[in-house]
Amino acid sequence: MKKLYPDAKTALEGLLKDDILIASGGFGLCGIPERLIDAVVESGVTGLTVASNNAGIDGEGLGKLLRTRQIRKMISSYVGENKEFERQFLAGELEVEFSPQGTLAERMRAGGAGIPGFYTKTGVGTQVADGKEVKNFGGQDYILEQGIFADLALVKAWKSDESGNLVFRKTARNFNLPAATCGKVCVVEVEEIVPTGSLDPDCIHLPGVYVQRVIVGAPYDKKIEFRTTRQREAA
Repeated sequence: MKKLYPDAKTALEGLLKDDILIASGGFGLCGIPERLIDAVVESGVTGLTVASNNAGIDGEGLGKLLRTRQIRKMISSYVGENKEFERQFLAGELEVEFSPQGTLAERMRAGGAGIPGFYTKTGVGTQVADGKEVKNFGGQDYILEQGIFADLALVKAWKSDESGNLVFRKTARNFNLPAATCGKVCVVEVEEIVPTGSLDPDCIHLPGVYVQRVIVGAPYDKKIEFRTTRQREAA
């Protein structure tokens, strides 16, 4: 199976349609599939539902898709640091499904494992539980959460071999791994592609069986959400 593609636009050909569900990796601006998001922006598709920890920041990451009004609904655990997200939500222009962070990760993992739903204590007695089935196990209430089955997964990894086996770098692994597993098709951008067989099998974080298409997205510019400095002390 040919998995290597020359660029993000080519890798997404035939996959992007209006109203699909996309699972996207990343946490803030760490480990986000920048090149793939840019290609989605360029495609002009609309009505998207995006499952991701957050929506980036204004003008960066998924924030670009918010700015172009291509996202109809976000499934997220954190929505701070994005004024356009806030504006659209408060104006009723963007539908938001809040999901606790661990629950969101497990919903993606469950979808990747073919599990349609699971029970969790997280959110019991809060607005998170509104409209969800509650069941008692061992004298304690649990709410039913549904697995996420995405039409497309967009992922950022550090390295891939030619077979699509992935290695993530430190905290940039975050939501990328569960997001990769829950998509019908997984497209990955990496910093480097190496020959098949050159990666230590014990160091592979995600087997290539989950990956259909790979591009090299490097080089990247280091982006910082909040630049914090301190005043230089007088000599």
